[in-house]
Amino acid sequence: MNNEMLRAPAEVKYAEELDWLESVDDGPKPFSWRLSPKMVRLFILGSERSDGLDREIPQKWFGDRSFVERSIVTLASDRGLLLIGDPGTGKSWLAELLSAAICRNSTLVVQGTAGTTEDHIKYSWNVSMVIAKGQSRESMIPSPIMTAMERGMIGRFEELTRSTSDVQDALISILSEKYVSIPELDTDNTVFARPGFSIIATANSRDRGVNDLSSALKRRFNFVRIPVVTNRTSEAEIVRFRTTELLRRHRIELDVPPTLLDVLLQSFADLRAAAASAASEDEKLESALSTAEQIGVLEDAILHSHFFGDRALRAETLGGALVGSLARRSPEDLAILNKYWHGVVEPRSRKDGGEWTGFLEGGRQAISTLS
Repeated sequence: MNNEMLRAPAEVKYAEELDWLESVDDGPKPFSWRLSPKMVRLFILGSERSDGLDREIPQKWFGDRSFVERSIVTLASDRGLLLIGDPGTGKSWLAELLSAAICRNSTLVVQGTAGTTEDHIKYSWNVSMVIAKGQSRESMIPSPIMTAMERGMIGRFEELTRSTSDVQDALISILSEKYVSIPELDTDNTVFARPGFSIIATANSRDRGVNDLSSALKRRFNFVRIPVVTNRTSEAEIVRFRTTELLRRHRIELDVPPTLLDVLLQSFADLRAAAASAASEDEKLESALSTAEQIGVLEDAILHSHFFGDRALRAETLGGALVGSLARRSPEDLAILNKYWHGVVEPRSRKDGGEWTGFLEGGRQAISTLS
């Protein structure tokens, strides 16, 4: 079944591991949770020798332990959880892992957009059934959030600040009252949340001002701010973890030389430093330069090498992939990357040589092609 999915949700991908953790878990569990809070943390952050388990549990989310613990504690209460941070900081991945560990279902998701309506978080109707038999619970289509309420599970709301104020207001009553009224029905017209129900929402800190949350909605959430990963070692671990998954998913056998990974990490560090010291927004790349975007650059280079190269990842390919991925505005982004290539990559290539030489040439060629 896993092989038939383009991307398996966490509860399917790690089903065997979750089954095993559940079988050895003797800790107290809130509500209808499948795992105890300690086991949820262990599933997400990985096991240590001191845990005394008979098998190793790999780390799946790389971040501060306190963020995970605060998130778990929030979900064990009657408050919603809001994960907020820059793009690419792993908010959605953490939300998915939490849902998979707690209720073995991370797919009850509403995607917040300007087109999201109140129906998307409450219910809608099967028009043909309504015409044939009238409005009833059978002809009602529950939203993922309502389904989570009925089953006592975790509902997820992605990009909350991108949804309009009326949608956000509808969420207030769900978080406060823990039920949804269905005024169209005379009987059986209230859906009550079962114990274990909660909502994990995510918000992009760069969307501030798009549709700001009301103070009433903010009070219904505990905020956990996920910072950008700046630790070089942690970022390297994330990129390696995601790259290994990528190669496995695409069934590609290709080595990623550690020296090339160092070039990628250093390049992003350089570009972030340049963005931090920029005098105006025009002097910054449109890209957030997140860890997720690093992984995207590496994925592009790996797939290009596999299908069009000699099935070996080379510095030239990586340089071209980085320019191609980050040059979103023309001519602004191209000018910034061109300045970086001449002012930083070229001197580093002369001084250090190695992979930087090929990286220089690959980037130069990409900039020339796009200009």
